[in-house]
Amino acid sequence: QVRLVESGGGLVQAGGSLILSCEVSGRIFSNYAMGWFRQTPGKEREVVAAISWNGVTYYTESVKGRFIISRDNGKNTVYLQMSSLQPEDTAVYSCAMARGPYITYAARTYDYWGQGTQVTVSS
Repeated sequence: QVRLVESGGGLVQAGGSLILSCEVSGRIFSNYAMGWFRQTPGKEREVVAAISWNGVTYYTESVKGRFIISRDNGKNTVYLQMSSLQPEDTAVYSCAMARGPYITYAARTYDYWGQGTQVTVSS
């Protein structure tokens, strides 16, 4: 059984920072790309960042220069370091494991999902 367990969400003031973690079990973590998505009520889930099996990264335009995605294959964990947070970053953030080793952007190409963690940025 594949499990993705997220941690690290919470409430932060604008300009602040948070680090999200996602630990994976039940699958060979190092073989797969990972992604972080976010969703707000009434909006579609969007990819925030993704990382391939060998560390190639992708960021959506709105978070470039502020967020960093990384992975520790020894710990089966993917991270999302978020800095200079703004109220528009408020969302439920979810990690996901892709179907294969390379970066992909569409939610439908990810097979497994975490439960989601709320990030709230106050102004």
